[in-house]
Amino acid sequence: MQGSFAAPRPNRVALIGTCVPRQCGIATFTDDLQQALIHADASVSAFTVAMTDNKIVYDYSDQVPFEIHHADPASYQEAADFLNVADIEIVSLQHEFGIFGGEAGEHVLGLVGGLNAPLVTTLHTVLASPNPAQRRVMDELIESSARLIVMADKGRQILQDVYGVPPDKIAVIPHGVPDRPFLDPAMAKHDLDLADRTLLMTFGLLGPGKGIETAIRALPALVGDNPKLLYMIVGATHPNLVRDEGERYRESLTALADELGVSDHVRFVDRYLTLDQLLDYLAACDIYLSPYPNEAQIASGTLAYAIALGKAVVSTPFWYAQELLADDCGLLVPFGQAEGFATAIRRLIKDDTLRSEVRTNAYARGRAMIWSRVAEQYFTVFAEVRLERRATNTTVIPFPSLEPGNSPLPPISTNHLAALTDSVGLMQHTKFAVPDRRHGYCLDDNARALLVLTELAAVRPLTGQEDQLLLIYAAFVENAWRPETKKVHNFMSFDRCWVESAGAGDALGRTIWALGAVARHKNARSLDGWAAARMLEITPSLMESASPREWAYGLLGISKLLRRFPGHRNLEQLRGELSNRLFQRWSDAAAPDWFWFEDRLGYDNARLCEALIESGHDTGNQSHLDAGLDTLRWLMTLQTAEAGHFRPIGTETFGSDRRHPQPFDQQPLEACAAVSACLTAARVTSDVRWKREARRAFNWFLGANDLGIPVVDVKRGACFDGLHPDRRNANQGAESTLAYLSALTAILSTAEQDASLSKAARVVELCTAGNKPLRRVPNAFRTGLPEDRPESQLSCGCPNS
Repeated sequence: MQGSFAAPRPNRVALIGTCVPRQCGIATFTDDLQQALIHADASVSAFTVAMTDNKIVYDYSDQVPFEIHHADPASYQEAADFLNVADIEIVSLQHEFGIFGGEAGEHVLGLVGGLNAPLVTTLHTVLASPNPAQRRVMDELIESSARLIVMADKGRQILQDVYGVPPDKIAVIPHGVPDRPFLDPAMAKHDLDLADRTLLMTFGLLGPGKGIETAIRALPALVGDNPKLLYMIVGATHPNLVRDEGERYRESLTALADELGVSDHVRFVDRYLTLDQLLDYLAACDIYLSPYPNEAQIASGTLAYAIALGKAVVSTPFWYAQELLADDCGLLVPFGQAEGFATAIRRLIKDDTLRSEVRTNAYARGRAMIWSRVAEQYFTVFAEVRLERRATNTTVIPFPSLEPGNSPLPPISTNHLAALTDSVGLMQHTKFAVPDRRHGYCLDDNARALLVLTELAAVRPLTGQEDQLLLIYAAFVENAWRPETKKVHNFMSFDRCWVESAGAGDALGRTIWALGAVARHKNARSLDGWAAARMLEITPSLMESASPREWAYGLLGISKLLRRFPGHRNLEQLRGELSNRLFQRWSDAAAPDWFWFEDRLGYDNARLCEALIESGHDTGNQSHLDAGLDTLRWLMTLQTAEAGHFRPIGTETFGSDRRHPQPFDQQPLEACAAVSACLTAARVTSDVRWKREARRAFNWFLGANDLGIPVVDVKRGACFDGLHPDRRNANQGAESTLAYLSALTAILSTAEQDASLSKAARVVELCTAGNKPLRRVPNAFRTGLPEDRPESQLSCGCPNS
């Protein structure tokens, strides 16, 4: 599988920051970002870990499952542990020095240093001249972060020039804003009973850092010509300021307005507004004022909101305003100059054309900042980080070939399989290692389990527990068959009720496959008789199927039973019909650049190849055998990473119309199918290279994969539910565990065969037993491989080979 990969979007995201109903700008930002991520993708689960002031209780929503107490260092470490256990894929940290405890907010380092998931940090403050404590915290935070997000290009510049951050570690994403229509302020002013006023406005939590004194000092020069002018200051005093000083700052502003004689032109809306209430006030504004007193302001949610609603803005040239108001999106005046504010406001009041142009430009810029678009940009960063995490985690692990004397294989353990099984059958899913009863059982998994234990019994004697499990799975298969309809049920709830009407599907094919395996060998309890009888009753239903995978599963089962009863005419006829269908499906779909049975790749792919290889070999149909071998060779080429390890077709490929396989999520089922198909190819061709391919696919379970990590718990015999781009799936369900056990059993079975004879002698021995002449297997594979294969690929086509 070659080429670049689509970046994988995460499904589980945790945000860290202050959160509503706490009253601060970052709390609003965190809540808005969380909601935007969820609304952008319904499959995403996003929650917030909230920073909480000590001794203050907030009525958080259910989307805040965990709190960090500001001054408690242990609380930060507990939060990291919680996020690790919650199996989070991306952590999005909202950083501002003041919201974390310790000197310069250093307590946050105990959190970020303990995370397993990659960290993406949004910097709401970027200091160009940090003190030593701030610099130390920033350096460690930068080191711990996979990506840093800033809201202005000035932030990028400071990170590069002051902190030495590489450019590719920084992303500039604008402050998100609500999506509101472009309205005439007159409409909104009417609803607020302000229809006759020229309305200036500043909003946000009130505090000395907003520079509102400068705006009030500009009013005396304006009210003479504009007697209906009103400056509305919307927002409650910052809670921390109220706690420390009460309303001293608001009272000083009131006193200043009295002193200047403009009290009738200043109005305070002294309360914390909901977002809709705030936007209703802002919609009524004619001119928005942003008089911050110094330039070191890298972001401003209030200014971003004003731009989003298409307001004519007058602002001081702080860093964020310089970028946001460029290109005639607002007017800039020097810091602290009331005269400059008065002049700019007067221009906008008198010049309707200028005011309209500024508003139009501002609204157009704001469209790129609405939350839906910002969420997509965050998702892009998250996906890139996960892809980078996968690349940095990849370890190329050498894999030994499947030859006698090579490194030992893991022992077979069925402990986890037993833990997933009760008296009814095998449960489908788990949460981590715990069986999840809510999803009940399915015939697919119980048939697979019956097949796996039957194959295991050919490798070593079953334990008493395994023998009992075999009966449980057989009973489930028996109960699923509906003789009156000639169909099978698949899904059963935990209370033993079938939850869908009986219908043919892949489960029927897997059932026939399992029954064929059981019926192949004599059994002291006559399970072979039960399986053969039930199989003969079920197999005619395959003729009604249109699924190539169901045909393939059925063919694998039929081939097993025909090895015991090679003269069974009905089964031989059915095998011929199904293999013809599968071959015809390949003939119809295949092209020079697409050597496959369908117009897309799906799940359990190698089973299609395996079925044609086995049936073609057993029946002596050379066309079928060649097609099976060639499609398997093509598939294994696709499932080879650049470094040479096995990379199964990812689930992102399933159901798409793309012919370019995606690498994630990687499923154990695909590795198991590849192992089995390659071993079948090795058996019928005597080509040891197929055994090496099988071992390469099996080593995916052991860590020879894109992440360089094992996918199995060898001691318990448990298999994780696949690989995400940056981690393994923590769940350990039935399908995955059975895939591992089946692949391991097949590898062990092959490894135990006597390999002392040369391959040429082995072919002669088999041909003598079959009393058929040798023939060379031609190479119909169209990838430039040599036309003539080595002598080790001689095959006779007899049932024994």
